[in-house]
Amino acid sequence: MEALLSQFTFLSDQALQDKNFDPSTIEDLMKLFEIESYKAWAAMELEQENEVKEAEITMQQAEDYLDSVMESAMDEFRRFEEEMDRMAKDELDGLEQKAERARKMGNLMEKAATIASKKYIEAAVNSATASMKSAWKGLSSNKVHPS
Repeated sequence: MEALLSQFTFLSDQALQDKNFDPSTIEDLMKLFEIESYKAWAAMELEQENEVKEAEITMQQAEDYLDSVMESAMDEFRRFEEEMDRMAKDELDGLEQKAERARKMGNLMEKAATIASKKYIEAAVNSATASMKSAWKGLSSNKVHPS
């Protein structure tokens, strides 16, 4: 392009100084300018297409990387969730075992209290029976207790 501009400057100077200058010479130079412009335009268009392709490849790589990172994060979340579920189940099982032991202990304590109260009632009845027998004996023998 620089050479064409230099040639154009030379022909312009020649046209101003020479009365017999042929204008078709400048027209030929202008056609060369047009051809050179089309070449530059085609080269720029090709460069732009290459850059677009490179950008698309880079975007695809970024999307693939993002998909990979997201999948890894989801896998880690699933493992965390499974671990939390397992821990919660273990804790629930432990609480259920403690509750069952407490229920059994409560049943045993209830039985022990029932037995103790029956023994107490039995002792009270025996004591009352003995007192009554003693009182009947005293009445039958006409002995009066000193109190």
